[in-house]
Amino acid sequence: MLDLFMGSARNCEGVSRRSFLQIGALGGLGLALPQLLAAKAKANSTPASDVNCILIWSQGGCSHHDTLDPKPAAPVSIRGEFNCIDTAVPGVQFTEVCPTLARELNRFAVLRGWNPENGSHGTADQFVMSGRKFNPAVHYPTYGSIISYFKKFKTALPPFVQLGSNVDRRFGGGQPGILGLEHGAFEMLADPSAKDFVVRDITPPTGVSMDRVSRRQQALQKLDQLQRKADLQPEKFEALDDNFKAAFNMITSPATKQAFAINEESADLRKRYGENKFGQSLLLSRRLIQSGVRFVTVTSGGWDTHANNFKSLKDRLMPQVDQGLPALVQDLEEQGLLDSTLVLWLSDFGRTPKINSASGRDHWSTSGFAVMAGAGVPGGSVLGATDDEGGVVVKNQYTSPDIGATVFAKLGLPHDLMVQAPDGRPILLNEGKVIREWM
Repeated sequence: MLDLFMGSARNCEGVSRRSFLQIGALGGLGLALPQLLAAKAKANSTPASDVNCILIWSQGGCSHHDTLDPKPAAPVSIRGEFNCIDTAVPGVQFTEVCPTLARELNRFAVLRGWNPENGSHGTADQFVMSGRKFNPAVHYPTYGSIISYFKKFKTALPPFVQLGSNVDRRFGGGQPGILGLEHGAFEMLADPSAKDFVVRDITPPTGVSMDRVSRRQQALQKLDQLQRKADLQPEKFEALDDNFKAAFNMITSPATKQAFAINEESADLRKRYGENKFGQSLLLSRRLIQSGVRFVTVTSGGWDTHANNFKSLKDRLMPQVDQGLPALVQDLEEQGLLDSTLVLWLSDFGRTPKINSASGRDHWSTSGFAVMAGAGVPGGSVLGATDDEGGVVVKNQYTSPDIGATVFAKLGLPHDLMVQAPDGRPILLNEGKVIREWM
């Protein structure tokens, strides 16, 4: 394995001069960028449509009973505290905490027939975000990493970006797995709704100008030229240089700064999304897709509502989604991007039909919901049904692998996509069936 900071001249602390210059050149700008950007040279491309994706991940497990699959005729111990309201589709109802989603249902599709086949955190993040069940022997990659691996770069921006940190990684959730760290997400943890919003990894630290970064880069290149004459792995150094060039290209590219310049959006549009971290992250995801990012994951947490389920949904969780998700779909349409952008709203699993003693609902592994929009998904489609208690799917059942197969189809990847594990084994990335009604 090639040491990123390999070099022959080392000081008494074991740090080479070359390593020092690399750290100086990229310090404060995201030291992991070269590994991340190695995808530009390493990945093998396959013919695919130029459809991008925004995945909204609600970590914890959103209650289907209290949002998009209510049971108004069930006893109150199952029905819960919320009233039901009509949607834009005759005969379909949501709960009262989803007024905008109800009004805008013709813009997106709901899968009420989703069977999560799992009720555990951690494995849920891995399973739902990859379409393959957790296997300790094979670390299956998340969708964004697959897109990074097969489609590579479109612009100076990385192909896979994650906004927020609400992903459980204990079992590889949201991770590149067997595809390698270079296909992991470029993570942005800053709050885009903040007045002083900056992206740390593309913004020079205080006192370091881009001219200074450029001088450090030139010094690194001169040291490499001297060292390379005796080096035994020139081709690996060439590849490494490409990665550092890609990193500097991203840092210095005007397109990168433009993509994150969310303050350039109108006050009215920002208000339409919601003046909060989640809403502004959705707006930023549109800007990133518009600037050449292929896959953006927007994360939010707090959905594990074992206690105070109804108060949490009404006061904190659903208002942001109810405002932000329809705004995103409408904005994508206005920007001419909806046909080329798949929007997903996914969560860990559903929640129990019966309300517990803490006014909450617990984990439920046999029913829940998923939402899709854009990329040809028929708006207003409500597919599948659960029983009278919302406990099991009784019509048009689909699973997470099926959602994965549909994502592959929408993004132009073959259903029988194979990759090679580090030990040489061929690995099939999906074994589901496409949701035909949404194709």
